[in-house]
Amino acid sequence: MIEIALNVLGVVGLWLAVEYCLKHQTAQSLDEASLIPFADDPEVARRVEAATGKTVKAVAPEELKPGWGNLEI
Repeated sequence: MIEIALNVLGVVGLWLAVEYCLKHQTAQSLDEASLIPFADDPEVARRVEAATGKTVKAVAPEELKPGWGNLEI
């Protein structure tokens, strides 16, 4: 019986923690956050925009500096 009470207490605690963390979020900020994984690839961002109709604030990936990135060990 104590295990059930602890499990219920754990679930309620998790629910309250998530509610507290998301208390000040708006629907727009949550919508923008769901598009963040597509922001670093402009081609994928265009496809997501075409599929969903939502604007993805894409950022161009950093270009490699000369001499960096092609390291052979």
